[in-house]
Amino acid sequence: MWILPLLGYLGLLLGFLFLTLAIASGLYYLSELVEEHTVAAKKTLTRMIYAVIALQVLLAVVDRLPLALSALSIGSHVVYMQNLRRFPIVKLTDPIFILSCILVIANHWLWFRHFSLPPPSHERYNFYAQQNAPTFTEIASFFGLNVWLVPFALFVSLSAGENVLPSMGSEYATGQGSSFIRAGQEPATAGMDGSLGRTRHKRSNTQSGMAKAAVNGVREWVGETGEVMGLWRGERTRPL
Repeated sequence: MWILPLLGYLGLLLGFLFLTLAIASGLYYLSELVEEHTVAAKKTLTRMIYAVIALQVLLAVVDRLPLALSALSIGSHVVYMQNLRRFPIVKLTDPIFILSCILVIANHWLWFRHFSLPPPSHERYNFYAQQNAPTFTEIASFFGLNVWLVPFALFVSLSAGENVLPSMGSEYATGQGSSFIRAGQEPATAGMDGSLGRTRHKRSNTQSGMAKAAVNGVREWVGETGEVMGLWRGERTRPL
């Protein structure tokens, strides 16, 4: 058979493309939803973190998961909660944000290593111990809820500091004040004669979520790559 395997590869490629578009559309919609309901999103994230911490404690006490890894997961979620101090604004150079990214990778690698290790030698031939071994569904559910859920929700909810509207307290994200560089001092603007007077900090017109910014970046990259390769024509302005 020659045609049927090629048809299978084509269907697999199309399915992967549709799945990628569905995930990107879902991220975009969730980012829009969070931007419109910031207070409710913060409450939901806080309760979600508390629920994951309680679930991790139960897993350590009842199912006897490793105490060291459980303590690491609980401490990681406490660090994740610190990102909600100025929700939904996040500064990408903030030590808390950088530490959160490191903890996400560390949790994933350590828990994956724990579940992928073979059972101890005294339990390898124990039928009842093998019956109590976690299945793939249980491991995948653990990773989805206890390892990835809160970081993924934070990624969708937090907004990059460069896309923050001028407001009180936005100097945390941009490094300057929203209306005044210092108390009682107006920002600098350029004069009518072109001379440099006071300069105002530039900001975009919308507060864009990190997930939305990532989706927009991928769309722009695909569009520019397609234009360079000649797959489609870009929008060109007609001469007057």
